[in-house]
Order: sequence, then C-alpha cells, then structure tokens
Amino acid sequence: MSTDLLAALCLVAVIEGLFLFVSPRAWKRMVEQLYHLPERHMRITGAVIVAAGLLSLWAVRAG
Repeated sequence: MSTDLLAALCLVAVIEGLFLFVSPRAWKRMVEQLYHLPERHMRITGAVIVAAGLLSLWAVRAG
C-alpha cells in the first residue's frame, strides 16, 4: 500500500472517531435511522458518496 493511501485511511479513522467522541447520541440516532432504510437507498447513497469522494480527490490532485 502506498503511504498516501495509508494516510487517507488513518484520517478516515480520525474523522469517524471524532463523530463518536463529540456526539455519541446523534451517531446512535443516525445508525438507528439507517437501519430502517431500504438497502437500495443505502447502496445509492453509498455510490453517490464514493463518486463525490473520487471527484473531490481528482480535483484536489489536479489543482
């Protein structure tokens, strides 16, 4: 794995940990709401987030 990829994965862990640390109740409510969403909606949302992340990464690397 490249150093950049490992650094990115570490930042993801930091950001997710911050959400849990700062507002655990809100995080729990969000997870409960996600549990009730149909899988199709979750897949579409995940695909949109992945596409937005890739587009953002491309824009940052290009600029």
